[in-house]
Amino acid sequence: MTALNSFGAVLTYAIELETRLRDYYQAAGNADRAKEADSRRVKLERVRRENVVEITLEAIDDLDSADFVLNLDDSSADGQRAAEAVAARFYAAAAPKLNVREARSALERCGKQHAALA
Repeated sequence: MTALNSFGAVLTYAIELETRLRDYYQAAGNADRAKEADSRRVKLERVRRENVVEITLEAIDDLDSADFVLNLDDSSADGQRAAEAVAARFYAAAAPKLNVREARSALERCGKQHAALA
């Protein structure tokens, strides 16, 4: 798995996570959650574009994608709650590690949305 050791790596992982969740929910027939995931993806892409500055090059420690593996094979209600819980856990761990306020706030919002669905 990938070490999430920079601003860019964390935001890229978050965008990929939301893309995978969007596709998962589309396949599961949950159009509302797919739309929510896609909305989060778009916002995260904007945050990444707008906040790539020199300060974002600071290293991030103790964050690895292996700790946030999604099981997208189970499209049951329990499986969807489990996916939301993993996403919420990722955002809760990643947000405090970012040194850019807008990006940290965006990750916190995503985490709260996922936690509400878990």
